[in-house]
Amino acid sequence: MLNRYPLWKYLLIAFLILVGVIYALPNLYGDDPALQISANRMAEINNETRDRVIQVLEDEQLSYKTLEITPDALLVRFADTGTQLKAYQPVREALGSNYTTAMNLAPATPDWLRQFNALPMYLGLDLRGGVHFLMEVDMDAAISQANERYVSDIRALLREDKVRYLTISAENNRVEVRFRDAAEQEKAYAAIRKEYRDLVVEEAVRDGNPYLYASISEKEQLETKKFAVKQNITTLRKRVNELGVAEPVIQQQGDERIVVQLPGVQDTARAKDVLGATATLEYRMVDEENDLQDALAGRVPFGSRLYRERNGQPILLQKRVIVTGDQIIDAASGIDQQSGSPQVSVTLDAKGARQMLDNTRENVGKRMAVVFIETKTETKMVDGEPKRETTRTEEVISVAVIRGVFSKRFQTTGLDSMEEAHNLALLLRAGALAAPMEIVEERTIGPSMGKENIDKGTTSVVLGFVFVLAFMALWYKGFGLVANMALALNLVFIVAVLSLLQATLTLPGIAGIVLTVGMAVDANVLIFERIREELYYGNTPQAAIHAGYEKAFSTIADANITTLIAAVVLFGFGTGPIKGFAITLSIGIITSMFTAIMVTRGVVNLTVGGKRLSKLSI
Repeated sequence: MLNRYPLWKYLLIAFLILVGVIYALPNLYGDDPALQISANRMAEINNETRDRVIQVLEDEQLSYKTLEITPDALLVRFADTGTQLKAYQPVREALGSNYTTAMNLAPATPDWLRQFNALPMYLGLDLRGGVHFLMEVDMDAAISQANERYVSDIRALLREDKVRYLTISAENNRVEVRFRDAAEQEKAYAAIRKEYRDLVVEEAVRDGNPYLYASISEKEQLETKKFAVKQNITTLRKRVNELGVAEPVIQQQGDERIVVQLPGVQDTARAKDVLGATATLEYRMVDEENDLQDALAGRVPFGSRLYRERNGQPILLQKRVIVTGDQIIDAASGIDQQSGSPQVSVTLDAKGARQMLDNTRENVGKRMAVVFIETKTETKMVDGEPKRETTRTEEVISVAVIRGVFSKRFQTTGLDSMEEAHNLALLLRAGALAAPMEIVEERTIGPSMGKENIDKGTTSVVLGFVFVLAFMALWYKGFGLVANMALALNLVFIVAVLSLLQATLTLPGIAGIVLTVGMAVDANVLIFERIREELYYGNTPQAAIHAGYEKAFSTIADANITTLIAAVVLFGFGTGPIKGFAITLSIGIITSMFTAIMVTRGVVNLTVGGKRLSKLSI
C-alpha cells in the first residue's frame, strides 16, 4: 500500500524528537551569576570550605540561591550580578591564596535535565560577554633565554673536557668565551663544534685575548621563536583551567601574537593574574660541607643558598642547578609503590639526562633537593588604585638520598596530595612561559552587550522563521503546515546538537542558523512542486505523493551535499567566526534533510496515507 511507514519508523522519529527536545531544553533556563572557587596546592574543597564561604556571606548580609560542591570546585549561585560583585572580594580575601575565586556564569539547568547530561550550548564572547586579550610574545627575550641556556651548557661542556677559560657570558645576542691563550681556544672550538652542530662558532681576537663567539643559526632562531609561541599557547591553556572557563579561544595570530578569549569571565584583573602564573622545578644538591647554623646567622657560604622546606625547616642548598623545569619533556602523577605517597614521574630531555647522570654518578649517598618555584602576579587595590604585584614562591618539596645512578627517568616525591601531584604534572608538561608576553590589546564585552547581541540574533531568527512559515502556509496550504512543523523541529534539532556537542554559538553561528531556516524548506518546496506536477499529469493523490518524495530525493541530496562540502571547506580553512558559521550551517543541512524528508513524509503518511482521496490541500 502506498504511503505507509512501518511502525519502527514512527517510533524512531518519535524517539529522536524526544531526545532533541530534552537536549534543547537547557538553553531556555539561562545562567546564574556565580562564584567558582577552586583549590590550589595544599588545599582542598570540602565542607569546611563551604562553611567558611557561608559565614562570609552571612557577615556581609548577602543572599545566595544555592551553594554546591562539584568534583572540581565550590559553586555559589546568586540572583543577580550586583550581589555577585559584592561577594567576590570578601570571599576571595577570606579564603586567601590557597584558593582561586573567579566570577563566572553557571548554567541554571534543572537537576532532572542534568541527569541526562543535558547542558546548554556555550555562548561565544560576542554573545555571553567576557574578556579578549591580544598578547605579544617577546621574541628577543626568547632568543636571549636560548643564549643563556647555551652559556650554562657550554660552561658544563668545557669543564667536562677540562678546557680552561677566563669568562663566559651571553653578549650581543651570542655566547662569548674569553681565553688566556690560543691553544685553549682551539680545544674549545673543537669541543663546541662537535657537541653543538647547530651553533655558528667563530674564532676572534679582541683586546689581545682569544675569543670564541657561538651564535644561534637563523634556522634555529626561527625554530626557537616558533617553539616560544607554541609553548606559551600550551601554558596559557593550563592557566585558563583555573578560571573554569568553558570553551576558551586561545590561538596564534601572525608570527608573534596570541589571541585569548574568555567567554563569561567578568574579572579582567583576575584573568591577567592567572594567565601570568608559572610553575617549575629545580634540582639542587644539598650543601653538606658547610654549617647550616652559620648560614642562619647570616654567613651564607659562597656558592650556596638558604631555602625553607614546606614545614618551615631551613636547609642549605648549592647554587648550582642540576636540572631545570624547561628540560622536563614529560611528567605524570602517580603513587609511590614503597611509601604510598603521591609522586610525579619525570622524563628529561637528552641534555638534562646527561647532566642528571653525571651528577648522580658522582654523588651516590648524598642528598638532592627538589625546589618548587611558583610565580604569580596579583592585582591589589592600593589607595583606590589597582596595583600589580608579582610574588615568587620558592620552597623545597623533597629531599632524598641518591641511592643509585639514574638519568632520563626518575620520580619526585614529597607532595602533599594527589591533587597537587596532578597539578604539578600538568604544569611541568606545559612548562613555564617560554618567553615573556605583553598584552597589546584588551577588550571587555559586558553581559549587557552580549545580551543585546543575543536579542538581535534571536529577533533575526524569529523574523526569518515567521516569514517562511507565512509563505509556506499560504502557498502550500495543508502541506505547508506540515513543512512548518518540520521547520520548527529543525530549529530544535540544531539547538539540541549544538548542546549535545557542547559547541560554542557566536553571532556568525546565528547567521548560519538564519540561513538554514531559509534553506530548510527548500527540500519541501521541491517535493511539493513535484507533487503538484504529478497531479497536473492526472496521477491519483496517493501516487502523486509517492512520486513527489521519490523523484525529488536525488535533487535534494545533490543540492544539500554540495552545500555541505562548501561548509566543510569553510570549517577546514576558516578561523574563529568562519568556523562558527560553518558548524551551524553543517548541522542545519543534516537536520533539515531528516526533518524535510523523513519527518514530513511520516506526518503525511500518518494523516493521509492509504486513504482514498479526491484532492490534496497543496
